[in-house]
Amino acid sequence: MNKEELFISLISKSSLEGDDGAYSNGFVYSKDAFFEDIHFKKEWLSYKQIAIKSSLVNISDSIAMNARPKYALLSIAMPKTITKTQIKELTNGFLEMAKKYNYEIIGGDTIANAKLDITMTFISTTKKPIFRKGMKTNDLVAFTGNLGTTSRDLNRLFRNKKINKNSKFITPILRDKFMYKASRYIHSALDISDGLFKELERLSTINKKGYKFFKNFNKKIGCSGEEYELLFTFSPKHLKYIQNIAKITKTPITVFAKVTVGKYISVCTENHF
Repeated sequence: MNKEELFISLISKSSLEGDDGAYSNGFVYSKDAFFEDIHFKKEWLSYKQIAIKSSLVNISDSIAMNARPKYALLSIAMPKTITKTQIKELTNGFLEMAKKYNYEIIGGDTIANAKLDITMTFISTTKKPIFRKGMKTNDLVAFTGNLGTTSRDLNRLFRNKKINKNSKFITPILRDKFMYKASRYIHSALDISDGLFKELERLSTINKKGYKFFKNFNKKIGCSGEEYELLFTFSPKHLKYIQNIAKITKTPITVFAKVTVGKYISVCTENHF
């Protein structure tokens, strides 16, 4: 195994066993990259949309751990061809999200690059962190929202077709209000960034458990990445509380499985392009 293969192996192992962020003394530290031609193409999004989505995919990690963003560090690698207008669009997008989710961008770095690459580090606060590890046998398994639309819209973009301006591929819908109210009942959680089936595998691996499914999903739904909905588990005795909070916060939820003894392996290939 060469150095590159070893690094990829270690990162893959970490992503299966780790959390959406690192927790320490009331703080959650998370970092995510948003790179041109890996996570997006500039032909698909405006510069403001790029800034907004790169912020939201990072904020999603904080929410999944029941944390509220407080500070952010921003690094941008920009091509020499970028214009002042495009830089202003990026700036407006980053500041709009900072205002909406009540955090401060306190620093970062810029560098010249062949493509537009964005990396953000978030420092968030929480009194009750929720980890991937913690689901229990007989827990119910659920996700927020509806899955499958991002994969559908991505395929449309690849075919040079237009997608709805409200598509979750352009602007992910985060479930912060639901999580902050329901967190007292949730045993484990993570956001669905690489598809439902892949996230179920992550929970299965770290908790050493399997699932009994009440509902079955095809690969168009189960392998749809970049959904950024919440996947979570909770005790059956709290189902009515979860449903009530979902109703209050206008959050669709789907309860689809029960945690059992066993093991689950995803059938999906890796996401991104």
